[in-house]
Amino acid sequence: MKAAPSGAAFVLGLPPWGVGRQACRVDTFTIEVGPARAHEAGDIARVYIESWHDTYPGVVPDALLRAMTLCGQTARWRAAIAAREAVFAARHQTHGVVGMTSFGRARDAGLGLEGEVYTLYVDPAFYGEGVGRALLCEAFAQLRRRGLNSCIIWAHAKNPARFFYERLGGRLVAERTVRLMGEPVPEAAFAWRRLVVATR
Repeated sequence: MKAAPSGAAFVLGLPPWGVGRQACRVDTFTIEVGPARAHEAGDIARVYIESWHDTYPGVVPDALLRAMTLCGQTARWRAAIAAREAVFAARHQTHGVVGMTSFGRARDAGLGLEGEVYTLYVDPAFYGEGVGRALLCEAFAQLRRRGLNSCIIWAHAKNPARFFYERLGGRLVAERTVRLMGEPVPEAAFAWRRLVVATR
């Protein structure tokens, strides 16, 4: 789906929310993806922290997870939004911000890729519902508007999201080890030579 200049709307299916959620029923609703707004910094921080706490226990140092605070992450994302960095939010029509992504030029030109998705996180309550796909589609559309034609995403090697990236067309092109809180953490790079998200 090609995005409008201010973002895009994606129609997704999701089982009804709340008590008594029935997996056999699917409601259609709209996810809108667009530039993050200053007042959403706290919600973006919440999604970021909750996703890390859900995904990374045993993958990154526990001290790093404990060090993440809502106040600190809110300040981080508020500053990024104020600086007009490319930070986009996925908004559910009734539940507000349910995902976030940030992107720009590749930070490591040595791999021959022009763009990079720096972060892509989804509220754990919305995993598997198409929010990540919608965010990636919009990130790619925005990178194309900036004249970039390829993309890389670095992911923790033990992160289940690596399979998500592979399903959407990412190809493993590099691996590295970084140190977080003094501990080695392996990472894997996934590349798209063309900014196209694979269909299921």
